Amino acid sequence: MPFIDCKLNVDITKEQETELKDEFGKAIELIPGKSEHWLMVNIQPKCALYFRGSNEKPTAMIGITVYGRANPNAYDALTARFHTILSNVVNIEDMYVSYSETSNFGYNQSNF
Repeated sequence: MPFIDCKLNVDITKEQETELKDEFGKAIELIPGKSEHWLMVNIQPKCALYFRGSNEKPTAMIGITVYGRANPNAYDALTARFHTILSNVVNIEDMYVSYSETSNFGYNQSNF
């Protein structure tokens, strides 16, 4: 039940969007017990993101919400993987990745 919310300050092609979605689906497996099967992804290009007072350089903000808890080592590996993905797919080097853990996660008409 992870959710990845990816905001970019650059425009991307449909092919890049699909590649990001596919790579995020593989990367989420770095958190034990998580898979693309329950993953929801939001990719927002052309956001007004400013880093160090400027939006001239490609920048990203990624928020990841997971049901339950994960080992900090898994988060370290996932942060590194997201950097690699965004660097390779859309040439973004500057990014923040935030993690939220929740014990309540709803799906359709009930909660996990």
